[in-house]
Amino acid sequence: MTWKLIPLLLLAWIATTCGARDRTDLLNVCMDAKHHKAKPGPEDKLHNQCTPWRRNACCSVNTSQELHKDTSHLYNFNWDHCGKMEPACKRHFIQDNCLYECSPNLGPWIQQVDQSWRKERFLNVPLCKEDCQNWWDDCRTSFTCKSNWHKGWDWTSGVNKCPVGAVCRTFESYFPTPAALCEGLWSHSYKVSNYSRGSGRCIQMWFDPDQGNPNEEVARFYAAAMNAEAMPHGMGLHLLSLALILPLWLLV
Repeated sequence: MTWKLIPLLLLAWIATTCGARDRTDLLNVCMDAKHHKAKPGPEDKLHNQCTPWRRNACCSVNTSQELHKDTSHLYNFNWDHCGKMEPACKRHFIQDNCLYECSPNLGPWIQQVDQSWRKERFLNVPLCKEDCQNWWDDCRTSFTCKSNWHKGWDWTSGVNKCPVGAVCRTFESYFPTPAALCEGLWSHSYKVSNYSRGSGRCIQMWFDPDQGNPNEEVARFYAAAMNAEAMPHGMGLHLLSLALILPLWLLV
């Protein structure tokens, strides 16, 4: 009977519509930036703090090695612009850079930018609250001269130096709270989450690769939420209703 084909056609339409709106580019992707690979893949020999991403990385071995230098050739950025940064503090910045360069799980937060050294960046990544708190705790007694490290440096020497009039003070002076550090440091690349590590709702800078990469689950969750929001108003509910009703029609 022809009318019985209608439910099947509707099911096909639902599958087609959902497939067309499935933004798969949000998952397992690399940013279009200066040192990122075009596609993520295994990098068995990633260096030191970047090793958690060795099974699937957007960074190369050479990039991971450069990230551990006090002034790497990647960006000529000097962590010790106000004297020697405490090692406990520096390890957080290295880990932050490893996440930025190596992670294939930041797709939901990638934004296009018009900058000479990159075409994309990430914005408002929900950083687990413990990772931010520990970063701030370990850096509060180190010194810097700026509260936003993305811009405003003196680059005349080829390496970042404090601009004229900037005073070296403790991190705590420039970043009075953990959120001030994690959100302000790189122009809101991160947003401190209310969720904790292991919740599946926030990105971890630190994780044990032998236990898997927890950020894969986080990226899937936020990608699904963004796909749902992208659908026309009410469409998601209508499709769900159809999906529930159609099996009953097929039994008639």
